[in-house]
Amino acid sequence: MSTASTQLPEGRYGPSADQRADRKLKVIGGVLGVALLVLVGWFAYYYVGGNKISAEVITFSASDNAVKVHLEVRKDRDASGYCTLRSQSADGGEVGRADFRFDQHSSRIDKVLTLRTTARGTTAELLGCHAD
Repeated sequence: MSTASTQLPEGRYGPSADQRADRKLKVIGGVLGVALLVLVGWFAYYYVGGNKISAEVITFSASDNAVKVHLEVRKDRDASGYCTLRSQSADGGEVGRADFRFDQHSSRIDKVLTLRTTARGTTAELLGCHAD
């Protein structure tokens, strides 16, 4: 005596529940993947295109109550904003912090700035620049 097969004939009753679930997961994964790519692209555009002011500390010299900082600022010609500098002592404590504004209609600015400190500073650190 032969036993009857418990499987349905292939292709006779449409796709199985597993095949439908697999297709649904592939569609959801594709949509989420595209959304992630769009989000990463938007953040990259905002970071690169949105930052209109950038700067670099060229050199600095410290005295007992001030740090002279040579700062090079690159920006859009019509952009205005400020850069934040700070100085730390030898033990790592912050001894000075200040914002310096840049309103000139130039795309490159070289300036020597004086950052007042409460004690002898050993560093001059650029914390960041922000456009108005």
